[in-house]
Amino acid sequence: MFKYLLFDLDNTLYSSRYGLEDNVRRRIREFSSGFLGISPDEAWRQRMALAGKYGTNLEWLMGEKGFTGVESYFAAVHPPNEADSLPADPELRAFLAGLPVPKAILTNSPGEHAELILSRLGIRDLFTHIFDIRQSGYKGKPRPEVFNRALNILGVKARSVLFIDDNPSYVEGFIALGGSGLLLDENGAHGDYPGARIRELKELARHIP
Repeated sequence: MFKYLLFDLDNTLYSSRYGLEDNVRRRIREFSSGFLGISPDEAWRQRMALAGKYGTNLEWLMGEKGFTGVESYFAAVHPPNEADSLPADPELRAFLAGLPVPKAILTNSPGEHAELILSRLGIRDLFTHIFDIRQSGYKGKPRPEVFNRALNILGVKARSVLFIDDNPSYVEGFIALGGSGLLLDENGAHGDYPGARIRELKELARHIP
């Protein structure tokens, strides 16, 4: 039996069809473009060229471009109305509440974004902790220290935790630490992924002993 379930937030606890993450990526490109004085496409190309080194766009801007305006970045990328299209999800709440394992969130987004999304979905109270990008010193998944910080605070070992995320590299990063990982591949975009994979969250129940 797992001692904890560690969930990603965006496009994991809600469907990608709502477009929230697409809008976040668009705002990230626009912000990076404005800061660097280049086109959004060129900003994204430069960022993705170092995706293996930096787990987040913010980390890349800070590490490679001398960026320091973290709060202005969060304000631009995560406006107050960003989740207006996201409805409450009573079925998700019932499903998560029925899982017999404590649950926490690990996100590369700021805490206010996580609070907003979880509140909109009606599931905030089901999670004991939210681990966000500020708490990890603006470093993101899949860095080992990001996972280890969450594990240390939860008081559990990686081997006793199941991590669920829609990003293959993040799942693989957790597995490399000795944990169990489950890829949420809603749209079947990662058919060559070699590990455990589900298409919708309710399939998670089959992976909990």
